[in-house]
Amino acid sequence: MKLFTRFLFSLILPLIVTVIVPSIFILKFNNHLLAPISLIFGVILVVGIFLILLGLGFVVYTNKSFFKVGKGTLAPWDPPKKLVVDDLYRYVRNPMISGLSMIILGESMIFSSIELFGFFIIVVIFNHIYFVYSEEPGLTKRFGNEYTEYKKNVPRWIPSLTPWEKE
Repeated sequence: MKLFTRFLFSLILPLIVTVIVPSIFILKFNNHLLAPISLIFGVILVVGIFLILLGLGFVVYTNKSFFKVGKGTLAPWDPPKKLVVDDLYRYVRNPMISGLSMIILGESMIFSSIELFGFFIIVVIFNHIYFVYSEEPGLTKRFGNEYTEYKKNVPRWIPSLTPWEKE
């Protein structure tokens, strides 16, 4: 049962942030899919779809890493027991939030929604404040020098082009 509960809670937050809230915006504000009536709209549509797929990959992979490597979940009451610094985490410190942000930005693009774009901005600002003032100090306290070294070498939100190589 614990395995199912961990899996369920690993899905709840991403589903709320990337499906439920955007659906409410789309239904409330009558947004529509962008019609590729010109090259610019076609490019925006393709970029939006790409961002959603890339973000989804980040979210799925991050959950898998938290569960398998970190022995925990993204839920605050079941955090990883081990600092996860492999794979995607070698490129960006917060691939889960980066992935969720990509999905919301992509949705705002394909639905041509200023409201969803505003939600994207709020999610980014809220997470930045939370991570800088709560999450990162907590990780420094839990993992000490290992996290401090990692934080010095890996960007917080936008993935680097080259992976960090642990010494």
